[in-house]
Amino acid sequence: MNSNRKHNEGDTHNTPPLLWGDKRYHTWNYHLRSKFGKKVFKVPLDAGFTCPNRDGSIAAGGCTFCSARGSGDFAGSRRDDLTTQFNEIKERMHKKWPLAEYMGYFQAYTNTYAPVEELRELYEVILEQEGNIGLAIATRPDCLPDEVIEYLAELNERTYLWVELGLQTVHDSTGNLINRAHDYQCYVDGVAKLRKHNINVCSHIIYGLPGETHEMMLETAKEVSKLDVQGLKIHLLHLMRKTPMVKQYEQGLLSFLEKDEYVDLVVRTLEMMPPELIIQRVTGDAPADLLIGPMWSSKKWDVLNSIDRQLREQNTWQGKLWNESIRQEPKKVRQK
Repeated sequence: MNSNRKHNEGDTHNTPPLLWGDKRYHTWNYHLRSKFGKKVFKVPLDAGFTCPNRDGSIAAGGCTFCSARGSGDFAGSRRDDLTTQFNEIKERMHKKWPLAEYMGYFQAYTNTYAPVEELRELYEVILEQEGNIGLAIATRPDCLPDEVIEYLAELNERTYLWVELGLQTVHDSTGNLINRAHDYQCYVDGVAKLRKHNINVCSHIIYGLPGETHEMMLETAKEVSKLDVQGLKIHLLHLMRKTPMVKQYEQGLLSFLEKDEYVDLVVRTLEMMPPELIIQRVTGDAPADLLIGPMWSSKKWDVLNSIDRQLREQNTWQGKLWNESIRQEPKKVRQK
């Protein structure tokens, strides 16, 4: 394996690319196979949470891009208990990969938005499931009170733990437009709280948000490359039916990225990320019956293959343009 080989600055035309298996970026699959020696799946769960910008505690309506299921459209049904959800999804995956292990993924809505006693009951149920090797918990940076951090720190001592923090964009003007109801500094503070206890953090960002230029999207990527995070999910904006963003689309505030634009943005993002960062996602899909656009995104494997092809054709890879000095650059002050 040559994934630990240091990248030399300067002319890289003849420099062999960093490789993670057969990929030119540090994939989630490569990381999990390296760590556990076998295939590991996330099992997406809906534990019945809501969000503080849905229930009126800080805002109402939720993020404008978020579906009625709180971005958990492929998670289990909240009508079922967590044990049922976990085992039903696990068994479907097990038919294809019978030797795989599994990782409970609290995906839908904000999964630390409850009293710590309630969180403990929910998380511990999944930790007890056969074949489960850890937890991934999706949440917001403004939902990490001290008592929750303390419990997460305890979990981190006894299981394989990731906390997935939705950032979406570093531009507060965009954050206001999409009703995030927190600013970028809140995100930086949330990462610091988790990293104080050595908890793995995965940042989520979205390309194609209303009003954002390519330069703005890549600035988000550059800021993420400076953060002490261990994972990254790059999402394409999917406009879905019955979301508040439909009104923004009808008002002309949103235009869809073309596939070649998105592929180029992802490749440029990978180039500036540190090689050790684990890329958990580079695209995604939305339920076919909800998707308004961009329609090309429904061909997920075509998008993934296009990213791989451009990396090869441009002889580039994750970390090719990354330099430790990037993390020393001052953060820009953004207007609210």
